[in-house]
Amino acid sequence: MSALLQDYLPLVIFIAVALVIGLALLVAPFIVAFQQPDPEKLSAYECGFNAFDDARMKFDVRFYLVAILFIIFDLEVSFLFPWAVTFHQVGAFGFWAMMLFLGVLTIGFIYEWKKGALEWD
Repeated sequence: MSALLQDYLPLVIFIAVALVIGLALLVAPFIVAFQQPDPEKLSAYECGFNAFDDARMKFDVRFYLVAILFIIFDLEVSFLFPWAVTFHQVGAFGFWAMMLFLGVLTIGFIYEWKKGALEWD
């Protein structure tokens, strides 16, 4: 029975260390944090504007458009990283496939730019 318990000793030590670190990270902000925050820090702030009117007011569609554009171009980067890592294995076909992908995204970006989606008038 003691051999079985010795097999689990590293697991018990790991859990104990994880609990100590977790509790230390939960308690540390209360000890280290500044207790008198500035009133400006406590003020409500949303989307670049001070809070005004009702929370259920309608937002301009440009907020959503910018979010969609961010997602599109963020996905572009998420496709570029694995492509760059395997660049030597994909060969010429992989290179031109990525150039086609980037070309389509560039055309989409130019279209959005010409339509004025990036203007904040």
